[in-house]
Amino acid sequence: MNSFWYNDMEFSVQPSGKAWDVLRHQAGGNPAVVGAALFPGTSAADADKLARALVKSVYPVGVRVVGPDVAHPNKIGDLKIVGPDVTHPNFIYWDKDSASFPKSL
Repeated sequence: MNSFWYNDMEFSVQPSGKAWDVLRHQAGGNPAVVGAALFPGTSAADADKLARALVKSVYPVGVRVVGPDVAHPNKIGDLKIVGPDVTHPNFIYWDKDSASFPKSL
């Protein structure tokens, strides 16, 4: 079993027959399955590299920025109020592995 931390969450890669399971360890002790029977026939090092790439795509680190929907403003008298466009959200990624503050300086 190989475990790693990403975005303040603990994950592990465990063998499952000739494939690998990727698990997320939660605070209560019950693991959540990210993927089961993945990467058949790969070595442990390759499975670890692929699992890290999978986790980074499933649990991205970033900030969701919701832009305004300028096509449908709300009108209050002559004032146009532009609400958020939830159908076209933007997501800003960065190259950090965690969105939390450092635990020590």
